Amino acid sequence: MILQTAFLLAVEAAAEVAEGPEGGLFDLNATLPLMALQTVVLVAILNKVFYEPFSKTIDDRNDYCRSTRLSAKEQLSQAKQLSQEYEQTLSATRKQAQVIFLEAQAEAQRLAAEQLAEAQREAQQQRNTAQAEIAEQRHAALQSLEQEVDGLSRQILEKLIGAA
Repeated sequence: MILQTAFLLAVEAAAEVAEGPEGGLFDLNATLPLMALQTVVLVAILNKVFYEPFSKTIDDRNDYCRSTRLSAKEQLSQAKQLSQEYEQTLSATRKQAQVIFLEAQAEAQRLAAEQLAEAQREAQQQRNTAQAEIAEQRHAALQSLEQEVDGLSRQILEKLIGAA
């Protein structure tokens, strides 16, 4: 800023020194080169003070975005790979679970069939035992009835013979 003020004062002093006809369209005096020099100095100062840090910040941001994007792509590919591995593991586990379920179901059916057969055998055995007991009791009842019939027949016969 101080440099620019000093430069402007120098330009005004040069303009006052150069006396001549004014107002021409293309006056070639010391003002034109001084203005060109001032513009070059201003551009150099602006470049150093504002544009270089700004462009460095933009470049840093672009580098950060680029590296973040690459990192995200890598993480996405890793996530896809892990997802595929988990799906394969899940599929294998489901198949194993289905096999285990079918084996357990077959075992349960076998055990149920065995228990049903055992229950039927026990029922048949109890039926046979009950039938044997019934037959035995029937036979005993028939013998008892025969003895009573014989005893009653004798009593009737004795009453008939004793009364005759």
